[in-house]
Amino acid sequence: MKLKHLLLATLMGFTSIYANADKISLIADIHVNPGNHREEKLKQVINDINNNDTELVVLAGDLTDEGSDEQLKNVKSILDLIKKPLFVIPGNHENNWSQSACKTFFDIWGNDRFVTETENLIIVGINCGPYMKMGDGHVKHEDLLWLDKTLAERTKSGKKVLSICHYALNPDLDSYREYLSILSKYPVVAHLNGHYHQYKNYRASNVEVCHCRSLEMGKKEPTFGYSIVDITTDSVKIFEKTLNEAQNLKIGFKIDCETVAPLAESENLDTNVPTNFKIELAYRDDASVFTRLGVDKDNIYFGNSLGFVKSVNKKTGKLNWSYKTTAGLFSRPAVAKKHVIIPCADKRIVWLDKKTGKVAFENNANGPYVADGIIVGNTLYQGGYKVFQAWDVNKAQLKWELNDLKNYCQAAPAFDKDKVAFGAWDTYLRKVDAKTGDLDWKWFNGKERNMLGPGNCVPVIANDKVIVVAPDRYMTAVDWKTGKQIWRDNSHKYRESLGRSVKGDKVYAKTMDGEIVCVSTEGNTFKELWLTDAGLGYEHAPCIVLEHDGVVYAGSRRGIIAALDANTTQLLWRKQVGASEINGFEVDNKGDVYVSLVEGSIWRISKK
Repeated sequence: MKLKHLLLATLMGFTSIYANADKISLIADIHVNPGNHREEKLKQVINDINNNDTELVVLAGDLTDEGSDEQLKNVKSILDLIKKPLFVIPGNHENNWSQSACKTFFDIWGNDRFVTETENLIIVGINCGPYMKMGDGHVKHEDLLWLDKTLAERTKSGKKVLSICHYALNPDLDSYREYLSILSKYPVVAHLNGHYHQYKNYRASNVEVCHCRSLEMGKKEPTFGYSIVDITTDSVKIFEKTLNEAQNLKIGFKIDCETVAPLAESENLDTNVPTNFKIELAYRDDASVFTRLGVDKDNIYFGNSLGFVKSVNKKTGKLNWSYKTTAGLFSRPAVAKKHVIIPCADKRIVWLDKKTGKVAFENNANGPYVADGIIVGNTLYQGGYKVFQAWDVNKAQLKWELNDLKNYCQAAPAFDKDKVAFGAWDTYLRKVDAKTGDLDWKWFNGKERNMLGPGNCVPVIANDKVIVVAPDRYMTAVDWKTGKQIWRDNSHKYRESLGRSVKGDKVYAKTMDGEIVCVSTEGNTFKELWLTDAGLGYEHAPCIVLEHDGVVYAGSRRGIIAALDANTTQLLWRKQVGASEINGFEVDNKGDVYVSLVEGSIWRISKK
């Protein structure tokens, strides 16, 4: 076959047309880091692909382990050995722990989605998240809109569709129902994915879902290989091709794009909301929102996945202004008297005029920034990539910088009596002097893996202690003055969700079983006060727990808000306001509670 290639650059993604290329090579989950044993195996797989009869290659995510710039550039240098057209989408390992807040992937490959056409097929690949924090997979809202528009236009030709994503069409992807509802409108022959490191297929609605192998598979006697996908007019066959072995049929089925089976209804976990509570949609953005909210008397401020900072009027729900940065935003806007301060993933900190959205100051600083900052007096305390900083809010000048961190900060710090405590993804909890940045102490939980430390936990300071939870499933109390460990508890499956009572006598944690645990901050021994099942099910969303006006609020990975009575500890109500993760809770001057969801919706909870 002779390859005929036409490349059309578009603003919406990559577009290309290949003739006679309904047979593709699919690589997934290669997890290549500089110097690891998979480097050489990937080169061998590439040599095999260069000599097979497929004419285009797709890499379906998890190129690396942590998505660092070094790892991505190293993989790119190896993938450049492929002599055929290559299309690459990221996986959770690129999106969740990226050194550049996902920007380097864009810089290298130009986009995180693609569409290409063969003589008979439209092949479309899309990103899946989760983005820069623990969460379920998530297809960005703007990508779903793009997918629907793209397929509506291109399927007019009569061609069938092959869908590719790192995640499958199942509840591991919070937006899978919306994703599947779009695909079900079009003649989709199959949805291919990686992530699970195995072959498996099943039917979701009218779409055949096919899990495909990873580069390395098996523990005792691992094999190394990839998949060959052969699509004819009436069938799909997926072959496993291991190094030095003949290809082996793993999945095969007849194409049937007509019958649409209805999606099973999702479980309804709502309870009746008492009449003295009002829950209403305050704003719906046209992109995904990964930031918590900044609020003041009149407005809500947030950043979205397209890099826009927006100001929305709380009363009218109308957009006041927006400002475009050059990368998706993850840090909560910090609201000062005259300005909204934006820590950007494009490595800047930008001061915007609150009324106009115009740039007042900007600094090229040590980003990318994915952490939330806090303003105390005229100082912004802000974590960055391998730094923690103090900025003069009025002058937009750096006061001091602590740069002994080995990884980035992700959560907001906590402040008490001229001292600041914060965690970072280098396994340490630190306490520094708020005026000078001098390190008082740093505490280590004994776990060497970065991702088991308190990197995305907002510390609670109370009763001469600082308390944290972490993915090692421990709650820990550390002496505020000395940094010495007081107690550690793993009687529940703690993770990253924590909150402080108004009086400071209690700390609340959400467990991975969807419970709320209340622990006393008094004394030098662990003392559990109560445990209430909030009915959230399996949980890992790093959403703070808020106590406000006698109510304890917790948010879930599935868009559920649970409200508990702080005095009786009983569940007051539970309401699902979306399908995606809740980013956090904010309280305004009126006492209203605001929440943002990853899918782009903003909700207000009012108590009459």
